[in-house]
Order: sequence, then C-alpha cells, then structure tokens
Amino acid sequence: MATFLSYFTAVGYRIDLFLQVLLRLHHIVRRRALLMDQLYVGGFKVLHVVLVVGGSIGMVVSLQTGIELGRIGQQNQIGSVVAASMTREMGPFMTAVILAAATGSALAAELGTMSVTEELAALEVQSVDRISFLVLPRVVALALLAPLLTILCDAVGIVGGGLVARSLLGVDSSLYYHTVVDSLGSQMEILPLPKDIYLGLVKSFVFGIVIAVVSCAAGIRTQGGPLAVGGATRSAVVSSIILVIILNYLMTFFFYQQ
Repeated sequence: MATFLSYFTAVGYRIDLFLQVLLRLHHIVRRRALLMDQLYVGGFKVLHVVLVVGGSIGMVVSLQTGIELGRIGQQNQIGSVVAASMTREMGPFMTAVILAAATGSALAAELGTMSVTEELAALEVQSVDRISFLVLPRVVALALLAPLLTILCDAVGIVGGGLVARSLLGVDSSLYYHTVVDSLGSQMEILPLPKDIYLGLVKSFVFGIVIAVVSCAAGIRTQGGPLAVGGATRSAVVSSIILVIILNYLMTFFFYQQ
C-alpha cells in the first residue's frame, strides 16, 4: 500500500511541477542566460553520442532489411524502410533514451545534490522562485533540444544506411536516396514538412518535456544523504525511459491508426 501511495504521490508531484512550469513560461526571457547554459550542457555534450548511435542504427536497419528484402528481390526499397524507421521511431526514441541517460541523469543529480545540501531550502528562504530559476530553463532547453537532435539522428541514420546499401548490398546511391525522398513525400497541411518527420519531431518534443520534468522532480524530491542522490538519479532515468516507451506506443497508435 505504501508503495502505491508513494508512486501516485510522485506522479502527482510531476504533474503539478509541469503545470507550474507552464504558468511561468513568460519568465523564460529573463532566464535566457540559464537557458543558453542548459542548451549547451544538454545538447553539445551529447551531440557526438547522438551522431554515433544514429549512424549505427541506420546502418543496422539497412543491413538487416537489405538481407531480407534481397531474398524477395526488393533491395531497391531499402531507402524507404530506413527513412521510415529512422523518422517515425528510431530517431525520436533513441534520442530520447540518450537524453534520459545523459542529460536527465545529470539534472536529477544536480538538483538532488542541491536538495540534500539544503541549497534549495536556502533559495526558498531568500524568496527565489525555484521553479522559475531552476526548473523552467531545463524543461524549455530539453523541449527544444530533443527535436533538433532528432533531426541530426535521422539524417545521420539515413546517410549511414545509404553507405551500407551501397557498399555491402550493391544498391546505387542515387536510387537509395530517390526512394528515401519518395517515402517522405507526403506533407502535412499545417507545416511544409513530410508527415513522418513532422510527427517524429512532435514525439521528440513531448519526450524532451517528459524527461526534463521527471528528472527535475526526482532531484527536487531527494531527501537524505549522498546515497539518496544516486537513488534519485537512477529513478529519474528508469522512469523517463519507461514513460518514453509508453508514450511512444500511444502516439504511434494515435498518429498512424487507419
């Protein structure tokens, strides 16, 4: 019973924290210096990881699907499969996992350390709005970073898939990229973007917000000594990845149901 109560308390706190952030969005102009710091820490320092993982995923998808398509004489469609896989699922999902593991854990550890050393309490005594000062820049930064990094992950994955298709599977590069463009041809009415790319960016935007809110909530609610910081960090990463998986399924079902 205590476990369920603790779980629902944590969920309620995350929802309340997110609503408090929404109410303070107009503060972001005067927090722009903190926002830029978070954009650098959360984005530039994980950029190489996103590029390596995105390229590797694209190469694996190209190789595996190319082998299977080759058995039925459809190797020319590798570009379509890689493009759809990267933009719909693998790009947003892998970027979210990387951000949860690298940036989300850092957010939880940083705020958790501030909590156990009573720095958060000191800010409250000084009448500093902790949510506006600490949480808002981090949430906005990840909400912006996730789609940007997803675009890079998609692009590198498609290029990596093209290298494998050309070198190992004998598919002409021009044909590969022609099928990539064809598979991403349908555009949304709202924005002049291919549907798969647009919806993948929507996914990544939601994932970025979720990771930031969960990680900040875990850090702020940390109580105890240094060991509690480690527990909060682990909890933030695990909870973020689980929520990303669940939301990924729900959004995929909603966007692509016939």
